[in-house]
Amino acid sequence: MLQIELNAGSSWQREFDWQSLCEKAVKAAVNKTPFAELDQQGFTVEVSIKLSDNDEVQHLNASYRGKDKPTNVLSFPQIQQDLLATLANTDDGEALLGDIILAQELCDDEARDKSIAFASHVSHLIVHGTLHLLGYDHQDEAEAMVMEELEARTLATLGIDNPYAEDTLNR
Repeated sequence: MLQIELNAGSSWQREFDWQSLCEKAVKAAVNKTPFAELDQQGFTVEVSIKLSDNDEVQHLNASYRGKDKPTNVLSFPQIQQDLLATLANTDDGEALLGDIILAQELCDDEARDKSIAFASHVSHLIVHGTLHLLGYDHQDEAEAMVMEELEARTLATLGIDNPYAEDTLNR
């Protein structure tokens, strides 16, 4: 069973059901990968999501990636990709897949710049972060194409347009 532990900072809008959005985005992403069985395990597979601000994300980005600037989303996988397929029950009945953290101000600016709903952009970033937890990356063109295609197919199941549609036409 997939479980989402959510911590939403004070800068996040309180009138929106972030828990539900995060659960739907994570489950949709996992279910579009070869790791879909993680949602059907007899134990809990947890994803921790923190909805934070630019300052905290900038600090983490500088500390862990050597980039002293905020970024929209960071992911911190806790299980190596090659171990995901053989993941078995743990002693305490839980396995932490990893952590995802988003920067509210940057996400809001990006959504406004792209003329898309803030919640849709956040869903996209949660999907993106979840795929990183599952070992997907975009370090080179081939990896990026695979990951973007997987994101687009996942977002379609959530009723969200392909955020890479223009980029695909320009390649």
